[in-house]
Amino acid sequence: MAYDEGLAERVRARLGVDPDIAEKRMFGGIAFLYRGNMAVGISGGDLMVRVRPEHTEAALAQPGTRVFDMTGRPMRGWILVDSSVLAEDDALGRWVDEGHGFAASLPPK
Repeated sequence: MAYDEGLAERVRARLGVDPDIAEKRMFGGIAFLYRGNMAVGISGGDLMVRVRPEHTEAALAQPGTRVFDMTGRPMRGWILVDSSVLAEDDALGRWVDEGHGFAASLPPK
């Protein structure tokens, strides 16, 4: 599956130039890792966001979100944000910051 390169560029712009950020192709898309921990990714036109597991339900209560489920078993701490709610840079920025903040709280890999 291809991913939305325009969305990837917007994520890159939000993350800025940071030597601790790496990009890696995975899940048929692209992932952005902070010190080896995935923060956000893009699958098709949707944004995958890693959130604190205890924040999963609150994140899923936000417009345009759904469970990240690639294997038939939903994973707590992972959500998908539909491209329809990412048109505004502020909305995208909030989700990128959420994923980046959680990844930054983890020990480097």
